[in-house]
Amino acid sequence: MDKIVSLCKRRGFVFPGSEIYGGLSNSWDYGPLGVELKNNIKNLWWKRFVQTREDMVGLDAALIMNPKTWEASGHLNEFTDPLVECKECHTRFRINEHWSDKVWWDLARYLAQESLSSKEREEAVQDALKVCPQCKAKGKFTVPKNFNLMFKTYVGVAEGKADTVYLRPETAQSIFVNFKNILDTTRKQLPFGVGQVGKAFRNEITPGNFVFRTREFEQMEVEYFVREKEWKKWFEHWRGEMFEWIKEIGLDTKSIHEYEHPEKDRAHYSKKTIDFEYDFPFGRKELYGLSYRADFDLKNHEKASGADLRYTDVNSERFICEKCGAEKLFKYPPGVSEKIGGARAKMSSMTIKPGKCEKCSGKYVPENKFWPHVIEPSLGVDRSFLAVLVSAYTEEPVKSNDHGPGTEMRVVLKLKPQLAPYKAAVFPLLKNKPELIKLAHKVYDDLRKHFLVAWDDRGNIGKRYFSQDEIGTPYCITVDFDSLKDKTVTLRDRDTMKQKRVKIDDLKEILHRQLFG
Repeated sequence: MDKIVSLCKRRGFVFPGSEIYGGLSNSWDYGPLGVELKNNIKNLWWKRFVQTREDMVGLDAALIMNPKTWEASGHLNEFTDPLVECKECHTRFRINEHWSDKVWWDLARYLAQESLSSKEREEAVQDALKVCPQCKAKGKFTVPKNFNLMFKTYVGVAEGKADTVYLRPETAQSIFVNFKNILDTTRKQLPFGVGQVGKAFRNEITPGNFVFRTREFEQMEVEYFVREKEWKKWFEHWRGEMFEWIKEIGLDTKSIHEYEHPEKDRAHYSKKTIDFEYDFPFGRKELYGLSYRADFDLKNHEKASGADLRYTDVNSERFICEKCGAEKLFKYPPGVSEKIGGARAKMSSMTIKPGKCEKCSGKYVPENKFWPHVIEPSLGVDRSFLAVLVSAYTEEPVKSNDHGPGTEMRVVLKLKPQLAPYKAAVFPLLKNKPELIKLAHKVYDDLRKHFLVAWDDRGNIGKRYFSQDEIGTPYCITVDFDSLKDKTVTLRDRDTMKQKRVKIDDLKEILHRQLFG
């Protein structure tokens, strides 16, 4: 892991945040190469899951929302971590992070007994946790308390309770509060989804492991709305989609493991959650999550806001007797549902009727409004970034002619070409030959109209190749003296290191085919 962190700093992928002022705990800035890799991940995700699917639309919502949003969603009361504090060094710890899940759950079950005295609670904590991980003090812990993870701030010039707002801890809620707006403007019919890429903020007590767990992070999330009876089908659909995405960005599938959360570990809104875990250098950790949120969010936001957030099913086959409440399924004659499908008219005004109630002769009315259920594939941008780097980082021996016969280690990022910050690099063979510089610059200028291309004329050609390998550039193009004669260049492949001569006029087409298929 240290090698990857060092590479990121040295080559401009990731810098420590506010470094000239001593930094800020677990704050990171994405450098020139890092922002390109990160954007490539986001753009690939957006294209795959939003732009190329007819059942998806996008959203880009505000970071700060009306605080009533977080009351309705349960985050103000439920979005907490159980923490203990060492009385000696005053460091706070998440028990399940610094000890084990078993230690935490055994302790939690014991502390749940209402008959325990304060002394008994105190003794149980000391017996379970024993030694402070930070200062090594023994038996100096407080009883666990829940700490809310949301960042609080204020709007306007005053700092009173009425002016309190929160930085969003997830992107999902903005999709739910915009559900009616999206439905009214897009006329989507179930099943359909809304995708969003954006920042979220959590006041993590124990951030760490480079960019894996930070207080400011970016999410790529989908809220996919379905009929309740179809949730299992669509859960499995998105399970497969996420696994295909993992392969598309080049992660080693042998390092991916699925973990289904037991009920006691699930979030307050979840009916089923699966984590896709990845074997990072610091251990097996959650990479992505897939949750079945049922109708929890829309139902709670409707209750809190008074807005009607139900879906109107224009093809509903379910009717209820106004008089006795009896239910009946009624299929429309062929062609009728298509005629009314484009307009969200109230079905009670339609002349199509399933007849009178057999029990009481009452009138049947359509039961066509309901809260859709939600499948949520949640993917972290920063964790994707880190997993891609870990999976791509390779050290391999190669023959060396620079320091006599023998071998040396080549560091190469074997990134998927569509993710690589630079798609190609252009070199003049020698930097002191104006005729080579002129032609190489022409090749460079022509290519960078279509791709992000690097220019490098420093040192010998072998070092330039290795420099580009280290940042994941798939192809290197060398302009030499033969190029002046026959208008061809040397094209070198990053992974195989094989070289071939190609015509300058064919470079754009060859690169596009190699990079994007």
